[in-house]
Amino acid sequence: MPLVALRNISKRYGRHVVLDGVDLEVEPGEVVAVIGRSGSGKSTLLRCINGLETIDSGEIVVNGRRVGRERAALRALHRDVGMVFQSYNLFPHLTVERNVTLGPTVGKGLPKGDAKRLAREALEAVELADKAAEYPARLSGGQQQRVAIARALAMQPQLLLFDEITSALDPELIGEVIRVLEKLAQEGLTMVLVTHEMGFARSAASRILFMHAGRIWEHGAPTEMLDRPRTPELQSFLSAVLRF
Repeated sequence: MPLVALRNISKRYGRHVVLDGVDLEVEPGEVVAVIGRSGSGKSTLLRCINGLETIDSGEIVVNGRRVGRERAALRALHRDVGMVFQSYNLFPHLTVERNVTLGPTVGKGLPKGDAKRLAREALEAVELADKAAEYPARLSGGQQQRVAIARALAMQPQLLLFDEITSALDPELIGEVIRVLEKLAQEGLTMVLVTHEMGFARSAASRILFMHAGRIWEHGAPTEMLDRPRTPELQSFLSAVLRF
């Protein structure tokens, strides 16, 4: 059984069609990189998988459960699925450790000691164990984004979603975040990432999806997608992205 199954999902904002009959399956341990121009539906796709947006038609099943709007179902979904955004969304008045332990204690009801152990392990995974007592304002953008990843990891999710998490970072900080993502990929974590980092997509992704006009326009292995694009739309996108 796939960990994630999207069956003919559609999403509109008024008359604007954002997702148009999307079908997708993600197997456990897969790393799926989603690429495409702005407005192609990439971020909306992630938000629908995580229940942050409702779909107009179709069905989404995550870890054997249908994604719906019922509060209990959404709570269960968010225990299984972590999401990291472009903006770090850290609480500035809380230490790094408390930012990371908040989900396990409040969302899962874990005792504080267990939550601290998970936080320590998650911070070690993103190479920030020495920053547990710091406040977010004292960290670089790359470090803050790694704390956001640690916060998601501490929930021990079955699936992690990443929405353009390097796009707000200075170029010299992108590498430290990419190294963490590559490490998580090597450890077998199931991930779906919206990204413009073609180097990461080539080296770490199991599969690349190219979205265009609300549809999955092409999909395949990284070398196939990046070296031998089949459609003019993907050729044009790669020419623009790889130029820089």
